[in-house]
Amino acid sequence: MNTTPMRLFAIFSPTSLRTLVIFTCAATLLLSCGGNKKPKGGSLLTGDEDNQEVSKDDNSSAPPFSKEVLGDIVRSIPSPLEISFLIKDLGIKYDRGLLNTTEKANDYNTSFKQALNLGIYSTDLGYANIYGQTNDALQYLTAVKIMTDGLKIGDYFDFNTLKDLATNSNNLDSLLLVTNTSLERINEHLQKKDRADQTILILTGGWLEALYLTCEIAKRSPNDLLNNRIGEQKIILDQLLLLLSFYEEEFPKIKDLRNDLIELQKIYNRVEITFVYEEASTKEQEGILIVEDQATSKIKFTSKDLEDILAKSKEIRAKITE
Repeated sequence: MNTTPMRLFAIFSPTSLRTLVIFTCAATLLLSCGGNKKPKGGSLLTGDEDNQEVSKDDNSSAPPFSKEVLGDIVRSIPSPLEISFLIKDLGIKYDRGLLNTTEKANDYNTSFKQALNLGIYSTDLGYANIYGQTNDALQYLTAVKIMTDGLKIGDYFDFNTLKDLATNSNNLDSLLLVTNTSLERINEHLQKKDRADQTILILTGGWLEALYLTCEIAKRSPNDLLNNRIGEQKIILDQLLLLLSFYEEEFPKIKDLRNDLIELQKIYNRVEITFVYEEASTKEQEGILIVEDQATSKIKFTSKDLEDILAKSKEIRAKITE
């Protein structure tokens, strides 16, 4: 398989794990120094109102750190596509039955549901694309468009190009690149317009769907590598809970979602991640000295952990997709 998409979408290595730990500690410190300030008058509608962007008060509070830092935290979280590549590389068959049905797309009529399910459908779209399932990919592409149109960000999603690539091309690299670029443009636009709450919900939905898929597959086809990937999500979950905490006071639905994820975190507290450090090695490549990190991670993860994480993630996902 061409390895280009693997470079486009970061692999979850021990180094990136430690980077996430550093981001979590730094952001937590900033939050504690900034008191209990939360953003007010944000963009998320929590009821069945029309999806109009709520105007923001000039005096409204902001998160306790800059948009740039928030963007760095968001970008530090690996793409859910990484797990789809891994699942396929392990020789595990494609299973459409695991994905969220596209028939519900028009039923998600609040920005809260649309943002979360945009993340879920984006993960499902990537899974179908990686397996070359053209018909399914087109259905999930349409579902993604419905979500982006509902959130009034459809102009930032290159639907026509993606449809042409999915229908007429076997170039997986281009398909995934355009998909990823479109989602990055959406995230950048939302953050620029002070709608970072929706960025975080999209991220949470995509992460939860990837976790659910991995747990279901690991239960059916036990694999130590998949178990390690599931265990590593403990760090990601900490990040998401931190990001969601900036908005929970203003938006009851975000608070409810965060409370559900805290219950998942309680299960993850049983998972232990330790880092083993060795002396870094150096090598010269094309006249450039490259330092390679030799750190590895060890994860304590049991079959009971898998069973409980699957059950809880499935329960939370059902609330989002119902």
